[in-house]
Amino acid sequence: MTDGGKPDNPSRKRRRKRRKPQSRSESANSPPPQLPLPHPKRRKIEGPSTSKNQLGFLQKMRMRLSGGHFRMLNEKLYTCSGSEAFNLFKNEPELFDVYHAGYQEQMVHWPEQPVNTIAKWLRNQSSSLKVADFGCGNATLAKSVKNKVFSIDLVSNDPSVISCDMAHTPLDSSSVDVAVFCLSLMGTNYSNYLQEAKRVLKPSGWLLIAEVRSRFDPNTGGADPEKFFEAVSQLGFSLVSKDFSNKMFVLFYFKKAKKDSQVESIKWPELKPCIYKRR
Repeated sequence: MTDGGKPDNPSRKRRRKRRKPQSRSESANSPPPQLPLPHPKRRKIEGPSTSKNQLGFLQKMRMRLSGGHFRMLNEKLYTCSGSEAFNLFKNEPELFDVYHAGYQEQMVHWPEQPVNTIAKWLRNQSSSLKVADFGCGNATLAKSVKNKVFSIDLVSNDPSVISCDMAHTPLDSSSVDVAVFCLSLMGTNYSNYLQEAKRVLKPSGWLLIAEVRSRFDPNTGGADPEKFFEAVSQLGFSLVSKDFSNKMFVLFYFKKAKKDSQVESIKWPELKPCIYKRR
């Protein structure tokens, strides 16, 4: 029974209490609703992916900067004299590493390396032949053959490399059997390098020249190879063979005359600079 004398109705449902609306002061003091946390698996996937993209971007920027420095140095070496190039690297030897890092990056895109072709030719000759490698870079040729190789370049961290202007080497006259120029006729006075090669070569010694093909393509502004052959012949060499089979480089084989003859004024053809395009 209820206080009013009416019986309880068990079937009657309890009425739900209505919540008293909060005042503005109460709602201001109540904590804000919490947002659902991101899925943990999604965080694991997105985090490393973003960092990889950032690292990839930074690596690309470094490669572009390095490539830009290489192209600048490459153009400088083609358009200055050997003595200027020697002084440049002597004053800032770290530039040599920048240049050769860029050079190696360019060579990766070549299907065949001219230094390997020259090394193969040397391995078919007597290992007793002494070799002068003008513009040796990282002395790859010396590491590829059994011959005694005098590695010559402007500057190097390798103690086996002779650092000097290639027009004035410390080698004795008539002291080597083979002189090699592998993509190294770069200065405006390249003819002085060939004259130095003639000085250090023995009579009947070999002169091997590998150069970028476009430098000897008259159709693209390169030198006429016949005029180059004529100039080298006037210096005191005879052309034994020439190889134009590779699409990237040409290779010329000369032999020094048995007797030195008086050299008159030689008209050397201009060899255009080899400027690498930005990739």
